[in-house]
Amino acid sequence: MKLGVISLGCDKATVDSERLVAELVGHGAVVTPDLPRADVILVNTCGFIDAAKRESIDAMLAAAKLKADGAVKAVVAVGCLVQRYEKELKEEIPEVDLFLGFSDLHRLVPELAERGLLRDPIAEHPGVREFRSYWGDSPHVRYLKISEGCDHTCAFCAIPLMRGKHRSEPLARVVREAQQLEAQGAKEINLVAQDLGHYGRDLGSDGPKLPDLLEALLADTSVPWYRLLYVYSAGLSQRLVELIAREPRIVPYIDMPIQHASDRMLERMRRPERRRTIAEKLAWLRGAIPDLAIRTTCLVGFPGETEHDFRELIGFLEEAQFDRLGGFAYSPQEGTRAVQYPDDVPDAVKRERLEELLEVQRAISAERLARFVGREVEVLIDGLADPLDGGAGGGATHVGRVQWQADDVDGVTYVSQGGWAVAGTFVRARLAESEDYDFRAVALT
Repeated sequence: MKLGVISLGCDKATVDSERLVAELVGHGAVVTPDLPRADVILVNTCGFIDAAKRESIDAMLAAAKLKADGAVKAVVAVGCLVQRYEKELKEEIPEVDLFLGFSDLHRLVPELAERGLLRDPIAEHPGVREFRSYWGDSPHVRYLKISEGCDHTCAFCAIPLMRGKHRSEPLARVVREAQQLEAQGAKEINLVAQDLGHYGRDLGSDGPKLPDLLEALLADTSVPWYRLLYVYSAGLSQRLVELIAREPRIVPYIDMPIQHASDRMLERMRRPERRRTIAEKLAWLRGAIPDLAIRTTCLVGFPGETEHDFRELIGFLEEAQFDRLGGFAYSPQEGTRAVQYPDDVPDAVKRERLEELLEVQRAISAERLARFVGREVEVLIDGLADPLDGGAGGGATHVGRVQWQADDVDGVTYVSQGGWAVAGTFVRARLAESEDYDFRAVALT
């Protein structure tokens, strides 16, 4: 069976897609990038915000059209949007052959086998079936999901409605999966979850916690870089921070979403932190971990947000000096507490505030990057610099990232490399120049 894959949404969904593909490959499927020639197209949908929902629906419709036009025999839709709106989707897009929510994914193989599209599992070597199958072009950067679901009750977020309560993956399973990612060429593994800091809270008081998991990953793999993405400040324990500070393979980078800095808005959003505690945590982190880069996420235009609330947020960002920031305008999510609030902010105001937020952060990010100019660093090469990319000017031959730059969401480092460097290798370089989000570097080896 030739399998085409359309994976949408967050990095956690990417992990889900890779796990499903691994199961199908174990039953004889072969992944193809040529969607019109696939036998089956698997669409992993996202249901987080309106734009993501529209993108998912468009992808399903496009796959259904390929089925009508050519060799595609079946279209399968899974993921968050299906979990929430399976009944409505079946009615609106009957061309899709199979909709599977999270609790029904066990039906994927039997359903396709019943249609004559899959054979029995490969039995000759049952021990080599993999957790994940990768079909992209950057196997050196991978994502490792250590838990599922969320116990937080943020007023704006529908993720618990789609993903359920928080459930930690068993430590041994996470380590085995990391070992397989390393065997597939991973040089950087990004740990992801709705809140990394919650890892192990459901495994009992004597069960492993996030520092235990990290120590096991360091001991049982040789992956050069581990990165922590999305951890609430409340989960940043003394033991965890000390571990990050002393272990060079855990890069000095933390993605810590705050969403806002007005206590009134934080309370209305049902966030656990307040401005003072966030500021104290930032000071502690920076004092404990040398050269730490901190990324955050902010949400503007939440119902009831006044101009004063927004000014509080801007003032805090100028004070806090986050290295990176992802900004979003509030989008109502069906089933959440926030949709009941009557005082939504006009869309035009949301857009204006988001633009100002990002512009303020652009200047902050540029200033934060400038402090590293002149440093000798290791650059993880992602590939050749595109000569058509305006940012690659100045003689750069390769593009990669330093430890303060996460894949996809942050800037990049353009490297002037005298020789040839393969994607997934490290190059020693000196940072010669910084821009708003990117570095320019000169290779030393």
